Amino acid sequence: MFIDEATIEVKAGDGGAGCVAFRREKYVPFGGPAGGDGGKGGDVIIVVDPHLNTLFRFTRQRHFRAQRGEHGRGKNQHGAGGDDQHVPVPPGTVVRDAATGQVLADLTETGQQVVVARGGRGGRGNSRFTSSTNQAPRMAENGEPGEERTLKLELKVLADIGLIGKPNAGKSTLLAAITAAHPKIAPYPFTTLHPHLGVVVLDVQTDFVVADIPGLIEGASEGKGLGHEFLRHVERTRLLIHLLDGTSPDPLADLADINAELTAFGRRLDEKTQLIAFNKIDLEPARQRWPAVQKALREQGYEAWAISGVTREGVRELLRRAAQRLAELPPSTAPTQDVPVLGLQDDERVFLVEREKDGWRVSGRRVERLAAMTPFALDEALQRFHRALDAMGVLDALREAGVEVGDTVRVGDAELVWEE
Repeated sequence: MFIDEATIEVKAGDGGAGCVAFRREKYVPFGGPAGGDGGKGGDVIIVVDPHLNTLFRFTRQRHFRAQRGEHGRGKNQHGAGGDDQHVPVPPGTVVRDAATGQVLADLTETGQQVVVARGGRGGRGNSRFTSSTNQAPRMAENGEPGEERTLKLELKVLADIGLIGKPNAGKSTLLAAITAAHPKIAPYPFTTLHPHLGVVVLDVQTDFVVADIPGLIEGASEGKGLGHEFLRHVERTRLLIHLLDGTSPDPLADLADINAELTAFGRRLDEKTQLIAFNKIDLEPARQRWPAVQKALREQGYEAWAISGVTREGVRELLRRAAQRLAELPPSTAPTQDVPVLGLQDDERVFLVEREKDGWRVSGRRVERLAAMTPFALDEALQRFHRALDAMGVLDALREAGVEVGDTVRVGDAELVWEE
């Protein structure tokens, strides 16, 4: 089954908690605080696997979670970092953030990878909080939560040549004739339901990948039929072979219709080089019509061949010319996209104070992370949290908003009661 879209949930590993511990061994002078740090959580990494060609595995597994970091231990033993979670995808996969639509990565090369969710850092143990005025701290940090997000994966077939045309123009028949691919071939009333890939080997030094792009209809660029699902696969191809059905009532009108859809879809699809293949020349009606169609195509500036996917007449000559044109074209004519650098966040000093039905909510990346890493059961940790909020201006903002003694203030998952 060919699956070219999928939505997955990824969760990086949480950092391990820091430890509160002291060394009180008889022959260890000045033992003092000895709590180790927690380990870093594992990342979720999407990596290109050349052995995959569809997103089918994501119909069965949609959730991917990296390992959390181990907690710190006494004697200054730091916790081990969590293992990364690698998620293999086929070449040609575009990764987007489902919430914003932002492109996170465009993966086209074998082994290429991108971190889509970063593991949380480990919490610090009490030995990290010693100072000249506090030589026996009784506080540590919880581990930082790992990033969590929903991703949309979109596969765009990677091929040198794309076979395009209206339904039943003979694309699947031609692909089966020139490659080892085995697409289903029959006089279906509509079209092939997903792209097929095949490798053409002309000689020892010449080979290229051909994709059978399912048939397009008028209005495909507006989403009619299955247009939007397949037009994106044309983006990755370097050259197009446009098949015309020689038995169609008006092959030239078919050509104009499909080219109009390529133009309407945008993304420079109409700028791709096209070779025209007038198919089904083995049938008498097509053979009689060919001279007039050939003349009209030449007048429009197209290179055209009369071929038969069934008898393979003219196919060899078409492929030779296609190989020549590929050698003249740059490695890739796919439109480029501006891909942001992962990990860049909004200003972490920004926070928002909102009135809720039964209290107040303080939100913001930095303040929520601070709350998640604070073990509120430890008095020193609670005091440190209070000082940090004061330094950030959160307490002043709550006062200006009208907070009163006894009100509930929520920061992330933490619930606190306001006291002056």
